[in-house]
Amino acid sequence: MTIIPPNHDGTGLNIGIVQARFSNEIGSAMLEVCTEKLVEMGVPDGNITVATVPGALEVPLALQNMAQSHSFDALVALGAVIRGETYHFELVSNESAAGISRVGLDFNIPIANAILTTENDEQAHVRIQSKAAEAAVVAVECANLLRRLNPAGNSLPDAIV
Repeated sequence: MTIIPPNHDGTGLNIGIVQARFSNEIGSAMLEVCTEKLVEMGVPDGNITVATVPGALEVPLALQNMAQSHSFDALVALGAVIRGETYHFELVSNESAAGISRVGLDFNIPIANAILTTENDEQAHVRIQSKAAEAAVVAVECANLLRRLNPAGNSLPDAIV
C-alpha cells in the first residue's frame, strides 16, 4: 500500500488568490491572514498573485482566468456572504460555490474555497483567522498532492465543456 502523506512545504509554489470586496473588511482581513500563512509555509511572497473582484459571484470568473493561464499551482477564493433579509443570500452562496468547484474540476487545479457564508458579521469575524489560514494550508497541500499524483505536470489544456 502506498500512502501519500500531506506535504505543507510551499517552496516554489505559485498561488493565485481572488478576494471578493463585498464585505471588504472581512475579505481584506482574510487576505492578510492567508498570505501570511502561505509565506510561513514557504511560498515566496513574489509567487502570490492577488486579484480582487466586486463580490462572490465574480470570483469564479477570475479564478477561471487564473486557471487558464497555467501559471498557478493552486488557487484560493476569499470573501464573505452575509445573510440578509432576502433570498439573495442562498443564490449568491450556492452559485459562487458551484462556480468555484467547476473551475477546479474543469482545469484540474486545486481551489481552496474560503468564502464565508454566515448569518451575521459577528460570525464572519470569528471565522476570519481559522478559515483564511486553513485555505492557505489546503492550497499548498493540494498543490503538492497533485504534483505527486501527476509528476509529468500534464494538465488539461482547456476547460472541459
